[in-house]
Amino acid sequence: MAEAVFRARVAEAGLADAVEVDSAGTGGWHAGDGADPRTVAVLTAAGYAQEHVARQFRRDWFERLDLVVALDEGHLRELRALAPGPEHAAKVRLLRSYAPGADGGDCDLDVPDPYYGGPEGFEECLALVEEAVPGLLAEVRAALDGAARR
Repeated sequence: MAEAVFRARVAEAGLADAVEVDSAGTGGWHAGDGADPRTVAVLTAAGYAQEHVARQFRRDWFERLDLVVALDEGHLRELRALAPGPEHAAKVRLLRSYAPGADGGDCDLDVPDPYYGGPEGFEECLALVEEAVPGLLAEVRAALDGAARR
């Protein structure tokens, strides 16, 4: 879900040629599967395109990635533990850390996994992702602008 939303915002910002957007899980139990039909339904209703096929995050990807975004503290810990070094672990951030008010510590930074609930959980997940993505996009744009000035 986060991949589809961020990819759409990157394209709208005219940055699709400069920013690679992809997703992978910390576990491989759904590898090769498409997105959950409830995710597809919520994304489609909100106007997002998605062509996701699940795969597992690999340790060697850290070398080529500038930023790794986790959706909850558990995934954050797993990804940082997988990182080959501290400079790689520092690339892992929580998506909701980019949400308005997140820096004040007043908001829960996890995006809850809606898998075991009903459709309302998927709608809540989308709302939380959409709230945080503009801040993530602003940071990515700033990094690109800084790289262009060097």
